[in-house]
Amino acid sequence: MPSDDPPRPRRGWWALTLGDVGDALLGLVTTALGLGVAIALVDGVAATNPGSVLLAALVVAVGDLVLRPPLRVLARVGGAMGALVAGLGAQVLVAWVALSVVPGVEVQNPWAVVQVLVITAFVMAVGRWVWGASDSDYVVGDVLRRARAHARRAGEGGGAVPDERPPGLLVVQLDGVGAPVLAQAADAGLVPTISRWLASGSHRLESWWAQAPSTTPASQAGLLHGAADAICSFRWWDREAGRLVVTNHPDDAALVERRMSDGRGLLADGGAAVATMFSGDADRQLLVMSQARRGIGPGTSYLRFFASPFVLARAVTLTVGEMVKELYQGRRQRVRGVEPRVARRGWYVVLRGVTNVLLRDLATSLVAEQLVRGAPVVFVDLVDYDEIAHHAGPTRPESLRALEGLDGVLDTLVRVAEAAPRDYRVVVLSDHGQSLGPTFAQVSGQPLVDVVRRLMAEPGVDAVQAGTDEEWGPLNAFLSSAAARRGPDRSMVLGPQGKDRRDDEPGAAPPPDVAVTGSGNLGMVFFPQAERRLVLEEIEERWPGLVRGLAATPGIGLVLVDTAARGLMAVGPGGVAWLEVDGTDGAEPVDGHDPVARYGSRAAEDLRRLGRLGNVGDLVLLSEVSPAGHVHAFEGQVGSHGGLGGAQNLAVLVHPAELALDDDLLEDVGGARMPVGADRVHEQLVRWAAGLGLRGASAGGARAGADPAGEADAEAGADAGADAAADAVPGRDGAA
Repeated sequence: MPSDDPPRPRRGWWALTLGDVGDALLGLVTTALGLGVAIALVDGVAATNPGSVLLAALVVAVGDLVLRPPLRVLARVGGAMGALVAGLGAQVLVAWVALSVVPGVEVQNPWAVVQVLVITAFVMAVGRWVWGASDSDYVVGDVLRRARAHARRAGEGGGAVPDERPPGLLVVQLDGVGAPVLAQAADAGLVPTISRWLASGSHRLESWWAQAPSTTPASQAGLLHGAADAICSFRWWDREAGRLVVTNHPDDAALVERRMSDGRGLLADGGAAVATMFSGDADRQLLVMSQARRGIGPGTSYLRFFASPFVLARAVTLTVGEMVKELYQGRRQRVRGVEPRVARRGWYVVLRGVTNVLLRDLATSLVAEQLVRGAPVVFVDLVDYDEIAHHAGPTRPESLRALEGLDGVLDTLVRVAEAAPRDYRVVVLSDHGQSLGPTFAQVSGQPLVDVVRRLMAEPGVDAVQAGTDEEWGPLNAFLSSAAARRGPDRSMVLGPQGKDRRDDEPGAAPPPDVAVTGSGNLGMVFFPQAERRLVLEEIEERWPGLVRGLAATPGIGLVLVDTAARGLMAVGPGGVAWLEVDGTDGAEPVDGHDPVARYGSRAAEDLRRLGRLGNVGDLVLLSEVSPAGHVHAFEGQVGSHGGLGGAQNLAVLVHPAELALDDDLLEDVGGARMPVGADRVHEQLVRWAAGLGLRGASAGGARAGADPAGEADAEAGADAGADAAADAVPGRDGAA
């Protein structure tokens, strides 16, 4: 972020500050405390006095420092999985040595060492909570020390002082956070970092309109590539591919990106993408869904997370804690009779823990690494809130509390950015909001696929439904990237859609008679055996009453269908609206009650656009929307997005006041001027990046299309000397 602070005095890289000394002492004491508790609880380990425990903590710090150079070599050779294996082995080895060589400490077996590591991590996590430290600080402590060492070395060598650093741009996506929800969280004191920005005037909180389909893949295609029109839903029947395409499957995400990328995305010219669905044409791609088959990136990027003492162990411990918290919160909803609600059991409990703690901590560590390395533009997607809000509701207490954790991540990244070689401007945005409401199945008594099958009046119809595995996306991306499998099916897909992918494999079976998909309160019905999208006249001839029956079904607000005579038509329970008829030819655009009016002033325009997207369903359905903005998801979610209605279309854009919104990119929405569509936000981000000198040759010599692994490894080698200097000062991560 821009800084008004005076330049720091130029000192040698070896110079210590009081903060460095305080970090070292606090880290040493907390590590010793954790070791002491673990030694007292674990059979097979004993210590005769507190001094021995303190000395063991010091040995852990020194051992970590000594092992870093060989671990870097192993990580470069073995990749991310090599970094994981080497890091875990190094942690056990360092702990074993510390407990074996220190006088007054005895250990009997390696299993006892593993138990000591886990318990120490737990005690340190509790200690950080009691102390009030940021949840993310321990993840980036090592990286932050390195950044500060670089800054001191630059000052000694006549390098740039803070107000002379070249600019950079950090874009943080808070997945699923609507503008009204963020404003509510700011008023409630749940996002103090963002609140400070707004109060000081350094940043402004704006909204942007997420067009239907208001889904993460459509919005990220727009934000990162300026190609939101390439995606019609979260999942759809792709006639060209001859199968269902589900965008949180790595192979399908790769297919979509190949179709839409022009090589000049937001992150071209040296940018970095972390934990995103698409790459934005970044040179560095880490945990990117569409690039999963290439692996999760160079091993050196992951080494600090996997090898720093107790960091991974603490992340795993907190992951288990998140699962316990989910079980408690889900039970509390049931006991209190909170409505609407959905079941919060089974694999979702595990997925919440892994996604909201382990993968978030890993993403935070990776972003910090890219900031320290000076990537011109960095984009990261944090999914915590979106995952919880789907199952709990967008304004329920546990969902709002998730924003508290995300705000802590922002605070941590800002502090890393302050010590980075670039002066980063921080933009916080979301891809859409969410709307509350009972599911369609709860309202109608049956899932959408059963309604369609019944109205088609063909008992033997072969129907396929997709729409139950969105929360598996981040884990699928990580596992597929880590495995980096080769062969016809190169991605690892877990969850309900991964059990039977018969319909996803061309030639494996003839296409079904009908395919039904749900993306929040946006549903689509496809007739895959037809070579093209059918019009109303053809549908009525084949299945009389299907469209009218769907429009009259409780929970459905309108059915969008193309017609041969008058173009797109929206059919509701009490009337129809022709969306491409303006009345100039004498034809009335509305007959009866206008089914589109309840969705807001932009609904007709959004539906016209949606109805002409490639691969859109033969029939497009929107759920009902209540006066309170409640909708009904065609999947098992009480907080949903994908269509229109409620707060799901009001996304967040928090930007530095110095980076103004260009008026030619704004439109009127309900009396407020804002960007409409992710493509407009993309254009604004590109303009900001260009204005900061981060596009093209001015981006600092970054090579478009450079090999991420080779470039990162080269950087890792160049950083080795500074790393050694930084590592000499223990901080708060691990023996920290």
